[in-house]
Amino acid sequence: MFKVEIKPHWQLQAQGGPAVAQRLVDLLVGIHETGSLARAGARTELSYRYAWGILRQGQELLGGPLVASTRGSGARLTALGEKLVWADRRISARLSPLLDSLASEIEAEFERAVAHVETILRIHASHGFAVETLHRFLTERNIASDLKYRSSQEVLASLARHSCDLAGLHVPIGEFEKKFLRLYAKSLGAGDYRLIDLAERRQGLMVAHGNPKKIRRIPDLKRRGVRFVNRQVDSGTRLMFDLLLAKHRVNGRSIEGYDTGEYTHAAVAAFVASGMADTGLGIETPAQRFGLDFIPLVKERYFFLVRADVANSPAILQVLAILRSPGFRKVVDALPGYDATYCGRMQEVNAAFPALATIR
Repeated sequence: MFKVEIKPHWQLQAQGGPAVAQRLVDLLVGIHETGSLARAGARTELSYRYAWGILRQGQELLGGPLVASTRGSGARLTALGEKLVWADRRISARLSPLLDSLASEIEAEFERAVAHVETILRIHASHGFAVETLHRFLTERNIASDLKYRSSQEVLASLARHSCDLAGLHVPIGEFEKKFLRLYAKSLGAGDYRLIDLAERRQGLMVAHGNPKKIRRIPDLKRRGVRFVNRQVDSGTRLMFDLLLAKHRVNGRSIEGYDTGEYTHAAVAAFVASGMADTGLGIETPAQRFGLDFIPLVKERYFFLVRADVANSPAILQVLAILRSPGFRKVVDALPGYDATYCGRMQEVNAAFPALATIR
């Protein structure tokens, strides 16, 4: 098996001046997370003296202090230092899933060309952390796979074209299920598919720690001064948001930021955590990772669709063995907001969603 890793790299420089070194950003991230220049330097394999030198150079380039030190209280970042850290986190949150997909594609090409692997499991899926976990488990077991993150409509189109083996989607549980299924009904009825449960998870509003804007309900989003960050058009989460707006009779155009479009839940969380927005709709895992508060609104079911004619193929059986294993379920259950109780259950689509019979 080949492992390709692609990391985002960025630089900041004044017009005509030298660029801020990546080592400075890494050092500031370390200070932000540890509260100590010495510990941050050790994490980045820099001596205390050398770390101070990098800080001084950065402060000269940017024209302001990046770190404030207090005797006996360690080090903390200034507002300028925090801006650099959150810029780095936003870049990583937005690009990493896309780069991971590209890395997966390149890995698959190497497997075909060098290892002469004929069968590579193709996964097209809406972004999620349980999907990331599955891809990691497949790699650890030397099962060649190619993971691409796509919008829900793109995933269904890939499945119809036989361009993927597993199609990852999510549907809300409860009052919105039938309305959501209506959007998928034509695609689901166009083929003979089986449904494999991955996990249940919670969607809700991510807000800054302490919820300073006192955002508790969907109607609060139209208040003046509340900035929202949305997901991209055609994503399942954006479809869910529009259903929530319709329920509460809120016009999206009345919400500041409705027309924005981030591509992953992590990118939405980073946007809110950096202070660029006050709230966004997403799942609980990235909210916790970015130190945000979370207001649950909807529980949803994340699953894979697979064509019935390949549901018992060796590749799918390997996936099912992983999904049903105690080790995989334990990791998924540990993700904030996730529940792996039905992980690995396979059903006919009509049995999984009886409401489809009343839609078609």
